Amino acid sequence: MAKSMRMPSSSSNPRDLRTRAIVLRRTDYGEADRILHLLTPLGKQSVIARGVRREKSKLAGGIELFSVSEVLIHKGKSSDLGILTGAKLVEYFDAFVKDIELLELGGAMMRSVNARAEQVESPEFFTILEQALKCMQKHAGEKTRWMDVLRAWWGINLTRVAGEEANFQYDTDGEKLKPDLRYYWDEENAALAKAQNGRIGVDHIKLLRIMERMPVEVALRVQNVDELIDEVLYVARCVERSTAIV
Repeated sequence: MAKSMRMPSSSSNPRDLRTRAIVLRRTDYGEADRILHLLTPLGKQSVIARGVRREKSKLAGGIELFSVSEVLIHKGKSSDLGILTGAKLVEYFDAFVKDIELLELGGAMMRSVNARAEQVESPEFFTILEQALKCMQKHAGEKTRWMDVLRAWWGINLTRVAGEEANFQYDTDGEKLKPDLRYYWDEENAALAKAQNGRIGVDHIKLLRIMERMPVEVALRVQNVDELIDEVLYVARCVERSTAIV
């Protein structure tokens, strides 16, 4: 579902920034303003939306949560806080208002990326969050294990973009992973360890590698993904904990 509203005409002011954005957090400020934390392909931006809580505000419709917007930000000389001067809703994901589980998952993703984007500047934060929101919109209501696949994909990629890429190539002994061996995830050493009765085999490793480098929709099309996802999700959660912001 998409909505739109007018954007101001293009500005030649070098301090004006036009970009796509996802609202990560909104905080009421003063009588009618809001402070917004925006995730953009250019990094995280903090802005003030003046008068946005007034009934006839032209900005309000362009800064919905769980949406992608096109925004215009004026950057001041001395403050890190920009001024939001324009906003147009490009894509609104209405599935979140109908499903409490999606709402909780989407909210958790936004909080985790909000914290990590403070520490690391990368355009990929925007890319993976946009993919995740679109995935939830597309598959809402399906009875498959798609949500667990998304959770695993998110944990692996959030960690990768934060600069702590998981090791799915070598075991704890420094040897290349072998298709005929079984493994378990050694959280202390952040790697797979050999185990005769380990629950992780070659198909799990293939899925982990797909998740690390491919869009989430590719992982969802893996033929036996529902049978593999429990162990893969466990590994992804361990990996994500390694970069948790406390």
